[in-house]
Amino acid sequence: AMQVAQAISEGLARNVLSAEVNGEVIDATRPIDADATLKLYTWNDDAGKSTLWHSSAHLMAEALEAHYPGVKLAIGPPIENGFYYDVDFGDTEFSQADFAKVEKTMLELARQKNEYIRKEVSKADAVAYFREKGDQYKLELIDGLEDGQITFYTQGNFTDLCRGPHIPNTGFIKAAKLLNVAGAYWRGDEKNKMLTRVYAITFPKQSELE
Repeated sequence: AMQVAQAISEGLARNVLSAEVNGEVIDATRPIDADATLKLYTWNDDAGKSTLWHSSAHLMAEALEAHYPGVKLAIGPPIENGFYYDVDFGDTEFSQADFAKVEKTMLELARQKNEYIRKEVSKADAVAYFREKGDQYKLELIDGLEDGQITFYTQGNFTDLCRGPHIPNTGFIKAAKLLNVAGAYWRGDEKNKMLTRVYAITFPKQSELE
């Protein structure tokens, strides 16, 4: 899809965040291997915003791991305005006083323009990866997935269990703001552990954040 965008104009290609191929929203960098109906999504489309925010959740998770080694990550979806990530910080308390340093790290990582690299993995390999990492939440999620339908996405030094789609690289993220923290039970069940839900939002321009 990105090559199609480039064939139309370089200006368009610089703004494409994801694409819809035969009704499925996918990475703009994934191969199209058959005749297809194609839509290109930018920041002006809801699907484009959703892709940027979903990718930003991974970027925030990478920044959180940099500041809090050993944190356990649960889920990090896009929402109507921005995204959140449910995090188990262990004995560390995460509060609004910590927001600025995480935002700063997110933008430093974004400027590296690291590609979001998709990889299909077997269930056994996925389990082995997160068992070594010691992330029980991801292991629980993998448990409910079918072998042959599991994908990882890696950007920079961070790898996450995810079906995507994602933006081509982190460089599209130009502004980041952490908004709020709240408590959230794992899987919405009060019998489970209370996690810290970190809400944030990102934009392709600083002026849009302002």
